[in-house]
Amino acid sequence: MYLGLDLGTSGLKAILIDDDQKVVAEASAPLSVSRPQDGWSEQAPDDWIRAAERVLGALAGQGLDRVAAIGLSGQMHGAVLLDAADDVLRPCILWNDTRAAAEAAELDADPRFRAISGNIVFPGFTAPKLVWVARHEPAIFARVAKVLLPKDYLRLWLTGEHVAEMSDAAGTSWFDTGARDWSDALLEASNMSRAQMPRLVEGSEISALLRPEIADRFGLPQRIPVAGGGGDNAASGVGVGVVRAGQAFVSLGTSGVLFAANDGYCPDPATAVHTFCHALPGTWHQMGVILAATDALNWFGRITGAPAEALTADLGPLKAPGKTRFLPYLGGERTPLNDAAIRGAFIGLEHATDRDAATRAVLEGVTFAIRDCRDALAATGTTIDSLLAVGGGSRSHLWCQMIATALGTPLKLPVAGDYGGAFGAARLALMAATGAGAEIATEPAISAEIEPVLALSDAFDEGHARYAAAQAAIRGLT
Repeated sequence: MYLGLDLGTSGLKAILIDDDQKVVAEASAPLSVSRPQDGWSEQAPDDWIRAAERVLGALAGQGLDRVAAIGLSGQMHGAVLLDAADDVLRPCILWNDTRAAAEAAELDADPRFRAISGNIVFPGFTAPKLVWVARHEPAIFARVAKVLLPKDYLRLWLTGEHVAEMSDAAGTSWFDTGARDWSDALLEASNMSRAQMPRLVEGSEISALLRPEIADRFGLPQRIPVAGGGGDNAASGVGVGVVRAGQAFVSLGTSGVLFAANDGYCPDPATAVHTFCHALPGTWHQMGVILAATDALNWFGRITGAPAEALTADLGPLKAPGKTRFLPYLGGERTPLNDAAIRGAFIGLEHATDRDAATRAVLEGVTFAIRDCRDALAATGTTIDSLLAVGGGSRSHLWCQMIATALGTPLKLPVAGDYGGAFGAARLALMAATGAGAEIATEPAISAEIEPVLALSDAFDEGHARYAAAQAAIRGLT
């Protein structure tokens, strides 16, 4: 069997698969986020370890003695700061934390960052967070011996070694994405050094071996390999079989992602598209990222006192976008705006706007933000021949129909099951243990293919144009 661990923002999930990639067992443990100041988002790394102990303890009851390897997936960009004794110096600054907007802009103004990393320096990336710490918490910065990404702190607990892999490292702004190595020039530009970075492996390679204490505690075999793994989206790409050019998926999770695999390195930072290494050797991927997808719907649910499922349950068939528009920028936006300061808005509210109309506006707003991502990817030359939908939001047939219609692309829905980061991490574990490659990362069985509603294509084009006009109007006002 092969164990995949996915460290998300809201919880840690574990999946066990067998040699045939069938899910044998799964377990999860919730996590919470601390927001001590406006724009801040933090978690305590010790909470991740407690969550890992819970899921491993739950699976141990079913027997882990046949596990041949472990793979890791996790939220990207977080900064785990360790001293020389590997003690955590402060809470981890997460991917959706925007405190380092000024520092990100300063680094991005240095042309080397875009040229070498292939990406804009976004406020949520790792490098500007360390510049912020150096300015605002200099005593802590002076003690930083190692910087790890979130899943790699789990790896440290599992193996005792500091290791990262290419897909996650590419989101730090310290990485030469084309060369698949740390950039000494970019590290030096943010007063860091290669010595403070973990060593690198490919996601399908062995990174280290499990510590005997962990094996004994949870009934795992001794010295089994831990695969490099992948950042959450790269691991999800492996999980849903998006590993070659032309293949793509849209993820409707807390954030929204339009992810396309590439056979080569094709950066275009000006589009605010993320161009990162994939979790497999010799492959890359591009992503358009929006910071609030289901997060926007859940926010509206809190406002109205209704869970997201209740909000969407009785909306009826797809309609042309209405007068009410929603801009889902609750905590800034990445693609294509690269704007940490912009905030969301309802526009076009009227007496006739009821809960259903406002809910539709929220779904449409996220849909149009994803269309912005598609347009940005297209501007780099990336084409999408096959598109899958994953994440909690994909359970809404109406939302998927909106996206298919707005993009003019059929949307495939996998059969029931979790093909996300944990499953992809388990596949990477299988690769590390057996030497298999991309050929085992097949597309899941498809339960339905949602076609665009062609009769509404023009209405959604017009709706997107109105959305873009509202976006331009509120910039600088919020």
